[in-house]
Amino acid sequence: MRSGANFRMEPVTSRRSAGSRSFSDEAALQLPLTQNDQNTISLAVRPGPRAIEDDAFPFEALSDVAEIESWRKEINRPLYHIHKWWAQRLGTVFRAMALATFAPKGANVLDLFYSPTRIDNAVIFDPFMGSGTTVGEAGKLGLRSIGRDINPVAYFLVKNALATHDRSIILRTFRDIEKDVADLIRKFYRTKLPDGRSAEVLYFFWVKSLDCPACARPVDLFSSYVFARNAYPKKFPAAQALCPACGAINPVSYDAHRVSCLACNQTFDPQSGPAKGQNAACPSCAHAFSISKTVRETGRAPAHRMYAKLVLLADGSKQYLRATDDDRALYASAEKELENRVDAYPVASIEPGYNTNQALGYNYRYWHEMFNARQLLCLSILAERIKLVSDPALRELFTCLFSGALEFNNMFASYKGEGTGAVRHMFAHHILKPERVPLEANLWGTPKSSGSFSTMFEGRIRRALDYADDPFELRVSSRNGKKVGEKVFGLSEKIGFQVAYDFKEFARGRRVYLSCGDSSATDIADRSVDAVLTDPPFFDNVHYSQLADFFHVWQRHILGAVGSCSAQTTRSVAEVQNGDVRAFTDRLGAVLKEAHRVLKDDGILAFTYHHSRPEGWRSVLHALMDARFVITAVHPIKAEMSVAMPKLQAKEPIDLDIIVVCRKRAGLELDSQCDDLWSSVESLAAEQVRRFRVVGRRLSRNDVRIVIMAQLLRRLSGSGDGVGALDLLDVSNSIIEDMIERLHVRFGA
Repeated sequence: MRSGANFRMEPVTSRRSAGSRSFSDEAALQLPLTQNDQNTISLAVRPGPRAIEDDAFPFEALSDVAEIESWRKEINRPLYHIHKWWAQRLGTVFRAMALATFAPKGANVLDLFYSPTRIDNAVIFDPFMGSGTTVGEAGKLGLRSIGRDINPVAYFLVKNALATHDRSIILRTFRDIEKDVADLIRKFYRTKLPDGRSAEVLYFFWVKSLDCPACARPVDLFSSYVFARNAYPKKFPAAQALCPACGAINPVSYDAHRVSCLACNQTFDPQSGPAKGQNAACPSCAHAFSISKTVRETGRAPAHRMYAKLVLLADGSKQYLRATDDDRALYASAEKELENRVDAYPVASIEPGYNTNQALGYNYRYWHEMFNARQLLCLSILAERIKLVSDPALRELFTCLFSGALEFNNMFASYKGEGTGAVRHMFAHHILKPERVPLEANLWGTPKSSGSFSTMFEGRIRRALDYADDPFELRVSSRNGKKVGEKVFGLSEKIGFQVAYDFKEFARGRRVYLSCGDSSATDIADRSVDAVLTDPPFFDNVHYSQLADFFHVWQRHILGAVGSCSAQTTRSVAEVQNGDVRAFTDRLGAVLKEAHRVLKDDGILAFTYHHSRPEGWRSVLHALMDARFVITAVHPIKAEMSVAMPKLQAKEPIDLDIIVVCRKRAGLELDSQCDDLWSSVESLAAEQVRRFRVVGRRLSRNDVRIVIMAQLLRRLSGSGDGVGALDLLDVSNSIIEDMIERLHVRFGA
């Protein structure tokens, strides 16, 4: 356990003296708060109301911290980002939830958040562990924790993230892999410059091409001939455009509409390509056709044409150049070499589903068809070398890194441009969206690459190791009138655990127990868990397993069909996530019933949730009441990543989650649904919206909606009549909409 002497901030703006306290009401902290060593606070499990059930829970201040974290989650909580997972929740939120779950009502949660606090002799359980945020944050506080997820990719990620690792051996293994295969891969990303010198290619640019149904000439599916620009084009307007006549690369302004090609003098509009929305027009014969229909009629995935490259020059600068015959010959040599390799890549079919049907509609039938031949060859070379790593734990860790690199090295990835990470990963839209202008990155990479195996080792694995050795929290401060984050060190234990793989082993003293399977049926003993902290999936959003198979087939290819890789797919009939409302409700209810079984009678169930549709809230209320839980508190809190593509594209984006706090129904006094239901709901919701407005946070109508819905569910869950509560919810839409409008207008949210 760290001593207070190690407490530090970067940049340093203030320091606590050893043993200092700034609780607003020391008496309110009651007996469970004791001093351990000179300045470490210990929270012990005691009966009675908890801080997380207090209406004074500081959600607005915590949301400011979570906001800072959300902009760069992979830097601010790198341990949970060594591999792709969806809906990766904020460590700030789950640290606060864990602290407030075990602190008594009246405790200063913010003070505890920034104190070296430990929670003694307590066990938490997360039945939907996802990327492992709950388990990791619990470990930092000294808690013992159980994490379970039905998806093998999630389990694989968390197992690698939280295990004990020897940094020196990991670095040596990486160097050995680099020595053996880096040059073999790099040779396929070399090019000859116009002056005859050789250079390394950072990225090759491709475009999908379809034969015109009328004249059979190939049509490049450009919507714009501007293929590269800065992420902040108004500040840095320089861009690159392809001449449609001769294929030359022209420097242009990002918003130019009339350009004369420097090579052939042809005048063209770089903003206007053959593709417009879902249709395209043939430049040769002007025939207009549906892109998706034409693709389907071909019976195969679309072809691609290489047209440009970005090269790294000897002086460290970069240059955009057109693709040459030498580049095409190099690619052809990769195709030939791939043909001669045995078992080079996994051959696994893409099954129909909500999140896979778009790819299937473009005739992608197998996962390997999402890569071009050079990508498959280089991935094969790297995968074969990782298979040779003798230590199983190291082999799994480097397989995890390899699997993460897949997200950036496929023909569904695209170019974000200069001024940011150059590669837009394939799941930016949370779907398998066929990319019309894909980007092929250099798989091994250079120090100036984005999304490569080598740079991801530095950015993911080494950064995660640093964080595990010395975790930090973020504190909000002001700099030039803007809220910024400072790193506060010395608050937490190191992260790295000998993981138990069954409950008996965990019961003998292991700190962490991880498992993969249906969370409605576990081996956890009755009433052995002090708190269940989790984040359940949505019923109608991203279907994780349908997307996770993209990674799973490669993990099986390297590690073999054993352990979490034994099944051919990550899909399961027992998944909670389901597009059918009734099935979702039943399966969520089954997991909550299991949580009720393993939870101690005075334990807390707390989870984060939001939904824009009434069905989503009804399902949660139904599942909770069936599982015999009552909501005792609800708190709005900053949700997930502020820059998520679906959020940026939404008209009324949801920027908040609700922390839903529950107790077992037995022994609680039930609400008889007084006549003041609606006035009570509006009053409580108005106070929470007001608190956000006081600190300057503006809420969308959908944010106001979830605050209201949470307060309504809080009241209804305590009803002794479950059917009546659900019926009331079903007929309340107009009342809720009127309340949303009143609060939105009243507070200028």
